[in-house]
Amino acid sequence: MNLNLQSNDFELFGLTPQFSQNRHAIDNRWKQLQREAHPDKFSAQGAAAQRIAMQWSVRINEAYQRLKDPLKRAAYLCELAGFPIQAHNNTAMPAAFLMQQMQWREELDDAKIPAAIEAIITEVMQSKQEVLQNLAHLLDAPTDAERNYPAAVAQVRVLMFMEKLLSDLDTALDS
Repeated sequence: MNLNLQSNDFELFGLTPQFSQNRHAIDNRWKQLQREAHPDKFSAQGAAAQRIAMQWSVRINEAYQRLKDPLKRAAYLCELAGFPIQAHNNTAMPAAFLMQQMQWREELDDAKIPAAIEAIITEVMQSKQEVLQNLAHLLDAPTDAERNYPAAVAQVRVLMFMEKLLSDLDTALDS
């Protein structure tokens, strides 16, 4: 197994460190890495080798969870560039988004039928797609100088709010 514990997730998976990724390629690389690091493959080498393989398997799974999820991937890219999201102690949001968020929450509170909730979901999903496109533009610019990590951090926070709202909408739809 020729893996380096010091590698970041992108290096581990052999990917260019950028927001736009091919999910199929991430999935295939994850399967390949898991086959290479599977503890059963090291059973003849003893318990220590199996423990190391298990640690690698956990590390590979953690990287996979970050890389496959656009929100986690964007946050990770910001952190790698020295711009942590700090979601717990920095909740600053653009005023326009806060107003939109309040409007969606009020619409959810007023929604009496599933069709009304589905309409909100559609609207939030469209806005989410716009945020994902913004993140690709901000994080995948051709040069470091053109990348805008502070703006990307703000977009990641917006996306976090949207994910929470979508979860709440799904819960409301189920009940």
